[in-house]
Amino acid sequence: MNTLQVPHLEKEIGMDQYFTNTPGVKGLLRYRPEDFKVTEISNYSYEENDVIDKNRRYLMTEVTKTNWDTNHFLKSYSNALGISHKRITYAGTKDKKAVTVQKMSLYDVTKEQVESVHLKDISVRVLGRSQNPIGLGDLEGNNFEIIIRNIDLPEDEAKAAVAQTTAEIQKAGGVPNFFGIQRFGSIRPLTHLVGADILEGDLEKAVMRYLAEVHPDEPERTKEVRARLGEIKDFKKAVAEFPDHLGHEKALLSHLIARPGDFKGAFMILPKNLYTMFIHAYQSWLFNRIICERLKSGLSLNIAVPGDIVCYRGKDKMPDSGRLEKVDEENVEGINALLKRKRAFVTAPLFGSETLLASGIPGEIERRVIEETGFTSEDFKVPVFPEVASKGLRKEILLEAEPVVSVMGDELFEGKTAVKLEFMLPRGSYATTVLREFMKTEPGDMS
Repeated sequence: MNTLQVPHLEKEIGMDQYFTNTPGVKGLLRYRPEDFKVTEISNYSYEENDVIDKNRRYLMTEVTKTNWDTNHFLKSYSNALGISHKRITYAGTKDKKAVTVQKMSLYDVTKEQVESVHLKDISVRVLGRSQNPIGLGDLEGNNFEIIIRNIDLPEDEAKAAVAQTTAEIQKAGGVPNFFGIQRFGSIRPLTHLVGADILEGDLEKAVMRYLAEVHPDEPERTKEVRARLGEIKDFKKAVAEFPDHLGHEKALLSHLIARPGDFKGAFMILPKNLYTMFIHAYQSWLFNRIICERLKSGLSLNIAVPGDIVCYRGKDKMPDSGRLEKVDEENVEGINALLKRKRAFVTAPLFGSETLLASGIPGEIERRVIEETGFTSEDFKVPVFPEVASKGLRKEILLEAEPVVSVMGDELFEGKTAVKLEFMLPRGSYATTVLREFMKTEPGDMS
């Protein structure tokens, strides 16, 4: 079992273990957006033709953004084009403080329209046209080029540390497939706690936690207005005091002023992907906990034992959570042969109302973690808020990663060292789960 001390904030989101038992280089992530570059690996097809016809209404583009949030970009770019933001579609959202390269499709827009628009730190290249729009999930993964800066170690010590970490990751074939801090809220990691309140059936508690719980990394003014709301529950005063950048909170407060006591309706004022995220975040916290308990028990992430449940690689080359098989004494050898060839993957539950649980030692771990929460599968039907109910599924517990690492002097911090990492990850995974093994520092230094 790994004995390195994990930061308290990571423990709060279910990650109380490191996978590698090596020294971390610490350092600083995202000092500049250019230090965090993400390039989509797309599986979307198009024709290299920029003329609109009735069968190819969608203009396919490659968008390079520097320090732009995806939603902010969509609003600004659609306004500049004079179209609805709904006519712009993409395969996945990207971080703001980064250089991101991704494909987007634009309905009934010409090459000339695109070339007439110029926004700061935005580059748009026309690729061709398609009969169908690109949509969420239309990508295989992302390539990352990341620089960790301001490392106190001399170059030779940093090289030794990252070489040890790389070797351990290579031996295992990857790192734990944890849900990173972004899943729970980078500044206020509490989405899973709101989810727990909803599962308990206490929507008022959930709303007040979302609105009024204070986190130390927030601006002082924000902490003050949240604390005051928690004390006096004056929604009219709060909506006037909350800063404009807290748009979701202000919308929720406005609904409660108009409809006192309608806490479910207040949540449903939020975008659907946000109010459903609360339950998903709680499932993610449980998933992180189960992986850590498996590591503590000495079980491997890439070797199956009787009782495990594995999934198989699908037609899109991604793990297919719908193709599951239980491992027993008779098939364990054959399944482990498939695991070595990366055609099968050991899984753990994103627990919901219909999730299949393992048996044997893996099943004991899963049931113990779930039972400690006090929730049952029935609770995930969420009678007080069925719109967020989740049947659950199983997800692979090893994130395949093959990082290529280089060490150099840091040209931006005199006398300090920098580490550059390059790796590819499948869609839906978190780069921070790789980076935390190399840095072993507070999550705030990684955001």
